[in-house]
Amino acid sequence: MDRQPLIDLIKRDALKFGDFTLASGAKSKFYIDCRNVTLSAEGAAVIGRGILELLGDEKFDAVGGMTLGADPILAAVLTIAGIEKRNLRGFIVRKEAKGHGTGKLVEGPIKEGDHVVIVEDVSTTGGSAIKACEAVESVGAKVVHVVTILDRLAGAREAFEAKGYKFSSLVTIKDLGIV
Repeated sequence: MDRQPLIDLIKRDALKFGDFTLASGAKSKFYIDCRNVTLSAEGAAVIGRGILELLGDEKFDAVGGMTLGADPILAAVLTIAGIEKRNLRGFIVRKEAKGHGTGKLVEGPIKEGDHVVIVEDVSTTGGSAIKACEAVESVGAKVVHVVTILDRLAGAREAFEAKGYKFSSLVTIKDLGIV
């Protein structure tokens, strides 16, 4: 994958400097709002193709992750997979099970025995994606890979590997020239 188009999009549309508190609770002098990239046609195309290219011949049935960050990513992957005539399904993991209807935590056509890929926009400590992994495992699916758009290089890889999950990123903060 030629990562430069994605790096350029992140630098142009998602990278902000200032004082920020991250989802992990950590403080940071920069913030990467990948929704500004994932929710654009240009960004979706680059990300969808990039993830499918990164995964190569890896066998999986479905792709998904924690709502809200994963939603446009899985839509991009499904769209490109559809164009390429690949049979792939998606799912969304809620932050908490809904209190009405079926009360599901995992929404979509995911089933016991599925091999799945978890996606997320930015990985810091990996906490949100690990919750998504645990949720899909609770319905009998097997996580075969966790893929993030951007790894902040702040412990996510180590957290995923400690849990036995294969982890990859399309880019890291080093690619942005931040560290």
